[in-house]
Amino acid sequence: MNVVNKLKSVETLQSRYLRLSLVFVWLWTAVVSVWELKGQSPALLVASGVSDDRVANAMVLAGAVLDAILGLWLLLRPTRPAYLLALATMVVMTLVATVLSPSLWLHPLGPLSKNIPIAVVLWVLAREPK
Repeated sequence: MNVVNKLKSVETLQSRYLRLSLVFVWLWTAVVSVWELKGQSPALLVASGVSDDRVANAMVLAGAVLDAILGLWLLLRPTRPAYLLALATMVVMTLVATVLSPSLWLHPLGPLSKNIPIAVVLWVLAREPK
């Protein structure tokens, strides 16, 4: 195997690791959202003006379903549309969270700021030739 082919193999392996790390983020977020259904996410929505607990829970569950779909899509059929939809979804969720609770940008564990490097990874993977 020549140097160019070895380099392509390494790049492919790196892309796979990036993709699988994103799959983990999406699927784990879905699991945690359902697991913590009476926890932080609905509380954030209620504190931000969603007056009905059932509506807040429905919003969290809808987000969890979307997270699971995106995670499985990226796992099973990683295509440019999958990466771009994941990127668009993440941007929308980040904007919604910013409107509901802008202080999340100042949280020391970075629940929103972590989305910037995730967006870059999604964009890079979306631009890769298939």
